[in-house]
Amino acid sequence: MTPMDDAPRPGDTSEVPEADRLSLPEPFFSLEARVAQVGIFVIMFAAALYIARDFAMPVTFAFLLALVLSPIVRRMRRIGIPEVLSAAALVVLFLATLGTMVWFLADPVQRWIADAPQFAAEFRDKLTLFRGPVDQVLEASKRIEESATAGVPAPQRVVVEQGGFISEAVVGVPLIFAKIALCVVLLFFLLASGDMFYEKLVKVLPTLSDKKRGVRIAREIEREISHYLLTVTVINAGLGVALGLAMWAVGLPNPFLWGLVGGLLNFLPYVGAFLSAALVAAVSFVSFNTVGEILLAPGVYYLVNAFEGQVITPALVGRRLEMNPVAVFVAVAFWGWIWGIAGAIMAVPLLVIVKTVADYIDGYAALGEFLTARTTEEKD
Repeated sequence: MTPMDDAPRPGDTSEVPEADRLSLPEPFFSLEARVAQVGIFVIMFAAALYIARDFAMPVTFAFLLALVLSPIVRRMRRIGIPEVLSAAALVVLFLATLGTMVWFLADPVQRWIADAPQFAAEFRDKLTLFRGPVDQVLEASKRIEESATAGVPAPQRVVVEQGGFISEAVVGVPLIFAKIALCVVLLFFLLASGDMFYEKLVKVLPTLSDKKRGVRIAREIEREISHYLLTVTVINAGLGVALGLAMWAVGLPNPFLWGLVGGLLNFLPYVGAFLSAALVAAVSFVSFNTVGEILLAPGVYYLVNAFEGQVITPALVGRRLEMNPVAVFVAVAFWGWIWGIAGAIMAVPLLVIVKTVADYIDGYAALGEFLTARTTEEKD
């Protein structure tokens, strides 16, 4: 048995043993100086992430994927497959999965873009009953404005022409492919390097006990994060299938498109479920006529999402990695502000990394406690 084998398993609710924690030296600065240092660091770190987003975003995503796939590479090495071959196979599988998703989405997305004007017109027509009072208020406001500006020459308007969608796409596509290439190449090297990080860690730490403890902690952090990310990915894939079947059962147009959208958006905690349910509600509003039919699709969509969030995810992810909802929401908002939709998707995995590292380092246990959801005893 190696020092890594006796680490606690993911989902274990027991406290991290004191012997498994890394001790950091006590700070010799005052509390005010430490708070100021942290504040300055956070501001500079956020600015650097925003400025370097085209580089930092694919690099971060590659490291997250490597955390998920590294245990697979290690298992394949145990049966005699070299890291380079297993890394190449996993990268090809990742690209094939990404290409399949793009191929599956291309046709329905193109059709929805083509039908968008008609969809918007039908949506406006169905809102006619609710627009009457609003139109009257807008008309009255327009008349008041015209009477107030009577006799005053209208200012000359300056129109600044902007590039169209095609020109923006032509400029943006090379950058997107460059990000994907950077992510894929870095992912390959991370997977092909095998246990190089652990070997370097053993060389850096001074004593034998520190070497054993450091390797044990690093392996446990990798195990927990890999368990979380892989489990959530499988859950969201299953959720997409369940949502697609549910929307097919209620007769919603393009049901499996909305299932795929729901599975992808579920990587965004809270916000993703709301956005996908709102899209389904809008499509249902246009597609059906009676109130019962209109409410059925979003109602079923919400029930499936609620069952996944309240039952499936807590049961499979484990109580140990349940996160504070406030911390999750702030993390999603922050990373979404810094990196857009990709940052919002990576927010929770990054928060799990911070929480897991804090659990194993003395002096940061309080941070890990704040990031953890309330236990049953605390609720009582």
